[in-house]
Order: sequence, then structure tokens, then C-alpha cells
Amino acid sequence: MQQNATSSKLDIYVEDIYKGKHGSDSGSYDAEGRFVPEKFEEIFAKHAKTVPDALTSDEIDQLLEANREPGDYSGWAGAEAEWKILYSLGKDKDGLLRKDVARSVYDGTLFHRLAPNWKSPDKERLSVIREN
Repeated sequence: MQQNATSSKLDIYVEDIYKGKHGSDSGSYDAEGRFVPEKFEEIFAKHAKTVPDALTSDEIDQLLEANREPGDYSGWAGAEAEWKILYSLGKDKDGLLRKDVARSVYDGTLFHRLAPNWKSPDKERLSVIREN
């Protein structure tokens, strides 16, 4: 993990991502942790039926089912947790998980992308105190 002038607490370092690889995943990372753009694009080519560059909750369910390896229950659980959490965090107001948001998981920029939309509890408390 390298620190530099642009590092923050939100940085995600993916050099050890292969350690989290499990069965029943999308294949967007190979066995050595390298991102495979073709596999990522395949997710949307196969499953984004409503909008070409986005996934609905139902389409994510179909993706998960299509990637299930028989008897790989822990892999099923891992894949489901990852995609459901991503959908929950990254869906837009129309309930769509856009391709660029999903891609931000793979390049480590998801939290930078989402941070401006979140209010920290401390900021909320300060605004209440200032209003009173």
C-alpha cells in the first residue's frame, strides 16, 4: 500500500484483490487479481436488458444465478453479498446500478464517487446545534 499526496481514507488498494476471489463470481478479476475488462463488459452485455449500461435488482439476481457454480454455497453467498451491497450503495434514483458505478468498484474509486452524497453523523449534529 503506497501513500502519496492524493491518498485518503477512502482509497481502496486492489493489489491483493485475488485473495478475496471466490467461486461463483463474475470473472472480472482473474486468478492473479488482474482486472479483465471483457468479463466486466460481458456482465452488461448478458444481463442489462432494461437499460444497456445499467442493471436492475432483478437483473443482478439473474447475473448471480447465471454465475452460480454447483454446490459452491459460500461462493454464492459471497457474490450475492458483494452485488447486493453494491446495488444498495450505488443505485440511482431510478433503481439502476449504472455501469460506471459498478466499474468504480474495480478501479477503487467507488467511495470517492459516493462520498459527496453522504452526510456524516458529525456534520448532521453540527447543523442541528447551529440551528438551535
